[in-house]
Amino acid sequence: MSQTATRQTATRPTTAPEAVPAARILIASFVGTAIEFYDFYVYATAAALVIGPIFFPPGDPAVQTLAAFATFSIAFIARPMGAAFFGHFGDRVGRKATLVASLMIMGLSTVLIGCLPSYATAGWWAPLALCVLRFGQGVGFGGEWGGAALLAVENAPPGRRALYGIFPQLGAPVGFITANLGFLGLALALSPADFQAWGWRIPFLASAALVGVGLYVRLKLTETPVFKAALEKAAPERVPLAVIFTKYIRSTLLGTFAMVACYAVFYLSTVFALSYGVATLGFTRPTFLLFECVAVLFMGLGIPLSGWAADRYGRRPVLLSGLIFTASLGLVMGPMLGSGQGGLVLGFLCLGLFAMGWLFGPMGALLPELFPTRVRYTGASVTYNLAGILGASAAPYLAQRLSEWGGVGWVGLYLAVAAGISFVAVALMQETKEKAIQ
Repeated sequence: MSQTATRQTATRPTTAPEAVPAARILIASFVGTAIEFYDFYVYATAAALVIGPIFFPPGDPAVQTLAAFATFSIAFIARPMGAAFFGHFGDRVGRKATLVASLMIMGLSTVLIGCLPSYATAGWWAPLALCVLRFGQGVGFGGEWGGAALLAVENAPPGRRALYGIFPQLGAPVGFITANLGFLGLALALSPADFQAWGWRIPFLASAALVGVGLYVRLKLTETPVFKAALEKAAPERVPLAVIFTKYIRSTLLGTFAMVACYAVFYLSTVFALSYGVATLGFTRPTFLLFECVAVLFMGLGIPLSGWAADRYGRRPVLLSGLIFTASLGLVMGPMLGSGQGGLVLGFLCLGLFAMGWLFGPMGALLPELFPTRVRYTGASVTYNLAGILGASAAPYLAQRLSEWGGVGWVGLYLAVAAGISFVAVALMQETKEKAIQ
């Protein structure tokens, strides 16, 4: 390689933010994840409200709810598979094409769920098709977050990786509130019978238009300069997944367990709380959906605050403080959520989602920082999605069982244990704030 080419390779990562407008990079990172999270939360909300009676045999409502939560977990099992698949091509071919493909798979699966027949119409074919499409959602989502985080972080200027890394994270509250507002509007506009007959399908079908917007934005992207430089230095790894499970197994395990509490507090404060609030506490659907729309604003506040703090003070102190708060929150879950009083219930939801935002914000930078460029897409994606299996896939189901067995206070203890596991993982990590990504 000539001296000129060598100088270009060495300097390209530092000049990339000038070559590609930062606004375009951050918008593309944010828009795609907002759509993907919308698709995922549409199903989560529907699982708490209507999936059970529509797609499973008539009978005990509690059994139908448990069956709906079981289908909810399928996507989390599929997500690491999607992470490994898309991570493989993201590390070998490039970030751009992989991000486009993952968005299309997620969007198509979501739209088709809105077209499915009910159990009353198609019998067991209906829940079988639902499970297949839910698996498709998981595969698409598995490849989304890691690529979006890398798009932001690999283009970030020095000292601002966590701040850039919050943009894919902000897709979570935006996607969530969009999904919930959609269901809230339908619940207010339609009778319960019309909502269950056909109204619930509208948020799923609306995903088609959102995906079109996301594809338009992402097709205008270019590859990140860090990835281009890595390809110029050496050929890509043949099997990135094998590399992360051999050379970077410690980073993979610590990153996975660090995310467990983040997932647990979110899905206990949303999916389980929605089902519990409507079915057990007696709140109306519109009331509780409105509670959650208010609470998710606190999640949106926590993400940028913790991202800023993570760049200033480091990833570890920010996360450790958030995990102590989350464990404490688990201990007051029974008195607050279980009280049935509107103010206390809303207060718990706000605190829970603020805790999630505080934990979630630095993860956009931390998980990519655990791996080198050559396997970063695979490493960050697999770590993020393995944590989903441990922290989220069974959380609504287990919480439902625990609340039926011993009350909602036991669900709070479950959350406190999850926070303790993540605390140990973060405490064992090295600080990555000053680490160069290469």
